[in-house]
Amino acid sequence: MARVQSGLSFDASTYWWGRFLLARDGMDHTLTPEILLRAYASGIFPMAESREDPEIFWVDPEQRGVIPLNGFHISRSLAKRLRAGVFQIGADTDFAGVVKGCADRPETWINDEIFSLYSELHQMGFAHSIEVYQDGRLVGGVYGVALGGAFFGESMFSRRTDASKVALAYLVDRLAVGGFTLLDTQFLTDHLASLGAQEIPRSAYRKRLTKALTTKADFYRQEAIPSAQALLSRNAAARRRNADGPAR
Repeated sequence: MARVQSGLSFDASTYWWGRFLLARDGMDHTLTPEILLRAYASGIFPMAESREDPEIFWVDPEQRGVIPLNGFHISRSLAKRLRAGVFQIGADTDFAGVVKGCADRPETWINDEIFSLYSELHQMGFAHSIEVYQDGRLVGGVYGVALGGAFFGESMFSRRTDASKVALAYLVDRLAVGGFTLLDTQFLTDHLASLGAQEIPRSAYRKRLTKALTTKADFYRQEAIPSAQALLSRNAAARRRNADGPAR
């Protein structure tokens, strides 16, 4: 069973050493879905060194990766891929399959305990996924945790060209329709930067998170999977509106 160093109250500003957030009482506590939710709401997230490592540590980056929901960049090639209709999209149709797909790589922190915990969050209605299928096979996806108007992206995977980008495009569209205001990517990578992700300081992230947690949002407000053209039209309209104002 995974063990974490965690207290009942997370104070990242006071109890911060490097990448590790230690417990106020120094006691060892079992990681539970409730602790995970409180951690996300406090602005921190869990990681481990590897799938074999039973120790979980909390991470609170000085610079946080976010994707502005009105600033997601869809390149011409990605738009062409979307319009081609080579993929079929699902929402929460195979959460377990997406998490397993994300763990199916040489280096991952997703061990059996983490898989079980996020599966519980999914059953509780807090963790969600977007699936990308081709010819009936799961070839890509993304998953994360939703709290209020914040969505904490955990991981994504791709077994076909652009499958993870397509998953992210449909996630961003769903979050925007659902009234979400914050899409947290944890860190900024070149891949995410090409899609419009940016880094913001921890202090700015905390302000956005505080506001997002009080926002009413609904992952299922978008009932049907939209057509590629509808998604592209909403994305273009959002980027036009954002051209003369700050990204959210």
